[in-house]
Amino acid sequence: MVAVTLADLFRSFLIGLLTLALIRALPGLLEATLFRRLGPGERYAYSTIVKYAVVLAGLAFAFDAVGVGWSNIQWLVAAVGLGLGFGLQEIFANFISGLIILFERPIRVGDTVSVGNINGTVSKIRIRATWITAFDRKELVVPNKEFVTGQLINWTLSDPVLRINIPVGIAYGSDTDRTIEVLTKVARDSMRVLRDPPPQVLFLGFGDSSLSFELRVFVRSVAQLFTTRHELHMSIDKAFREAGIEIAFPQRDLHLRSVTADWRPPTAPSE
Repeated sequence: MVAVTLADLFRSFLIGLLTLALIRALPGLLEATLFRRLGPGERYAYSTIVKYAVVLAGLAFAFDAVGVGWSNIQWLVAAVGLGLGFGLQEIFANFISGLIILFERPIRVGDTVSVGNINGTVSKIRIRATWITAFDRKELVVPNKEFVTGQLINWTLSDPVLRINIPVGIAYGSDTDRTIEVLTKVARDSMRVLRDPPPQVLFLGFGDSSLSFELRVFVRSVAQLFTTRHELHMSIDKAFREAGIEIAFPQRDLHLRSVTADWRPPTAPSE
């Protein structure tokens, strides 16, 4: 038995208030001082880790102020951990996955990612889930376990430069050398296409109804992906029409079978 006085309760209450104040002020202060040389995603990760550490330290000091030390609650922590492992395993798995994300940093705030059929930009990383803002401005809440155990595509993890592949099919009989020249000129005339790595035009093969080419260009970031693709499509269509190059379309041969003059289509049997 440990005697708890009003002074102990008051001290524990003050520790709790100080912890809340540190949670609100310390991450921003660290981002403006110690972490200012880091990237936005790294600053967010380290600030979140510091916030978790402050919460744990504040709880430990607050309980210690009223005489509840680690030796008194270790059995309770073990029981709670066992209950989380069996009864709340999904939530516990998401919590551990959130810590792995913050330490390992396979994704960061501001990264463009694809998880399953979800595409968007990471806006928040929380204990249980991660907020992703889709390209149509919808906010999607994805459990952290999906990023650790599932397949994840991070478009901007180490290099924001992306490649765009534009397939083009031209009609049989078209001038292939002229086609390569036109596609190369279209890529070089675009202000969004990078000069290094240089654009490429490849003759991929002979299709059923077309000669298959592919234009490969690089852009600076995912933000220019769709705009550059649109502009290149418009430029290619205009350049092909000016150069007299026909864009192929599916073609089918129709064969009519000859029949005798007295042939009649079958009629349905009468009931």
